[in-house]
Amino acid sequence: MTKQQKIENFDPSQPGLADATVFGLPFTAEESEIIVVPVPWEVTVSYGAGASEGPAAILDASFQVDLLHQDFPELWKLGIYMDEAPSHWAKNSAKYKDLAQPIIEALENGEDVATFPVLQSDLDKINKVCRDLHSEVKERIQFWLDKGKKVVLLGGDHSTPLGYYEALAAQYTDFGILHLDAHMDLRIAYEGFTYSHASIMYNTLQLPQVSKIVQVGIRDFCEQEVDVVKKSNGRVKVYTDSDLKKEQFEGKTWKQQCEEIIAQLPQKVCISFDIDGMYPWYCPNTGTPVPGGFAFEQATYLFNLLANSGKEIIGFDLVEVAPGEHDDWDGNVGARMLFHMCGVLAKSNRMNVGQRIEF
Repeated sequence: MTKQQKIENFDPSQPGLADATVFGLPFTAEESEIIVVPVPWEVTVSYGAGASEGPAAILDASFQVDLLHQDFPELWKLGIYMDEAPSHWAKNSAKYKDLAQPIIEALENGEDVATFPVLQSDLDKINKVCRDLHSEVKERIQFWLDKGKKVVLLGGDHSTPLGYYEALAAQYTDFGILHLDAHMDLRIAYEGFTYSHASIMYNTLQLPQVSKIVQVGIRDFCEQEVDVVKKSNGRVKVYTDSDLKKEQFEGKTWKQQCEEIIAQLPQKVCISFDIDGMYPWYCPNTGTPVPGGFAFEQATYLFNLLANSGKEIIGFDLVEVAPGEHDDWDGNVGARMLFHMCGVLAKSNRMNVGQRIEF
């Protein structure tokens, strides 16, 4: 059956097909324009856990997402396919996460890990396996890019996109990152882990192709991170939650703020969305929730403006979704955000997503 025949035979008004790919769509990888690469990984988490289960939770919740999106009613016809992560990614995540816990505990007790040969050896192993993961992620992303697909990454904790950015850096000589998060993630080898989730944006700055990082919604940071920002010579622009809210309280609109944020970005943009950037009630089980944040609709409005701005969205990652023990809320929010972000990626790249439905 051809893709066109599948489109004609598929009823988007019914629940997604349980034996199909993400969102219950009937298309193969070859028939899909957008490939989602899941990375179930959370080795260096030091507070809440569960991000490695995010991709599976989002996949499960995606079958209940209505496919007639008001902004992108024809999006589903393009095809969105979730790749299968190598089994050793999840196995290594669990194995080395357990290995990391004694190191974190020693640091919390004020110990010097270097004085404990076993812990130092384990730390070296963790840094190596994390680097190996990023190399494998880069290779997987490149595989799909070489097939002409638009590729996005679904974490996992926020350390997971580094290999993704490296793959994009091999494709593009100059791009920026629109980073939505409660945290700056600019710590240098946080807790000794070179590839900590709290160090992702510091590690990204080591890629010369990334000319600008624009951070939105930040509300937790340390002195070291502020120093990194100040020494970046404008390469990192920060919009804290406090500053954004103050401006709003004094009359500045979200539209005006979004236009200013977008103006800071270069022509090509990758979005990095840590789900904890939103108000915690959207993601109550995420690893490091912080009071404050922005609404789901504020994020999607910013993305829509970016897609309509004339700048090119070259990809995105969505990370730190962690399912709860007794509810599917985080996965539900993550699935709907994933669908919307696929829509803005497609629209920015002039794919046919249909005309917005007006009532």
